[in-house]
Amino acid sequence: MDSGTLLSFLAVDLLLVCIPGADWAYVISAGLRGRSVGAAVAGLVSGYALHTALATAGLAVLVAGSPALLTVLTVAGAAYLVWLGWSVLRRPGVPGAGEAVTAGGVRVFLRGATISGLNPKGLLLYLSVLPQFLASGEGHLPIAAQTAALGLLHMACCAAVYLTVGVLARALLGARPAAARAVTRTSGAAMLGIGAFLLIQRAF
Repeated sequence: MDSGTLLSFLAVDLLLVCIPGADWAYVISAGLRGRSVGAAVAGLVSGYALHTALATAGLAVLVAGSPALLTVLTVAGAAYLVWLGWSVLRRPGVPGAGEAVTAGGVRVFLRGATISGLNPKGLLLYLSVLPQFLASGEGHLPIAAQTAALGLLHMACCAAVYLTVGVLARALLGARPAAARAVTRTSGAAMLGIGAFLLIQRAF
């Protein structure tokens, strides 16, 4: 895999990662809970690690070739976003309302992994975008190795962007409870809206 392909994928991937969505909404909400930023980002990245492992094993091709299975995964992810968005709207995070370091951190991590694991944008990346950067034939690495490399690059981009977003949310909103509450509610509304849109889209 040449450097030009990696740079091209990096540019497209960063563009996708930097578009606010469910991951952004979650890490902003978590950023207002102090120490949960690292656990939230680790959870999100671990969800994409699962995507990478499945894609490397060739299961992404199987899912892409099965519209029914893809629909089930998309609906499950959308329903989870609706539930999570409603939960955030009911109890918006505010500075200082942190979870317990151990139990809360585990909860935050698992929730992050679930969000990214079921994130429709993640499915789109691994099933539609990433395959376009794979090359077959003599002189190229095996498809599985290329898939793993691009998946790891995506995980690194997610870690860098989401850590930045979470830390900035905590630093800029930490002393502004009203603004923090408004941003968290906006994030919750975004998750709920994205999930509802996807459910309606699949229904019709």
